[in-house]
Amino acid sequence: MSQTIQISVNLFASFTRGRFKTAKQSHPTGTRIADIIRELGIAEPEVGIIMVNGRRAEPDHQLTDRARLALFPLIGGG
Repeated sequence: MSQTIQISVNLFASFTRGRFKTAKQSHPTGTRIADIIRELGIAEPEVGIIMVNGRRAEPDHQLTDRARLALFPLIGGG
């Protein structure tokens, strides 16, 4: 039986459209941030800032139980 972790996912700005702002989720042990991004249907290049427990993280970061993941889109300008 595979182990699962509980995480909190927080989405910001345009990422909330058609999704949620905050959700508690269960995932298999070994889940990476990139896996969550893909499950949410977000293109990785659209992600501007990734935070885990208040610290910057990369998509290949492996999440741990009770992690707080925050995803921010790139800020458009011009």
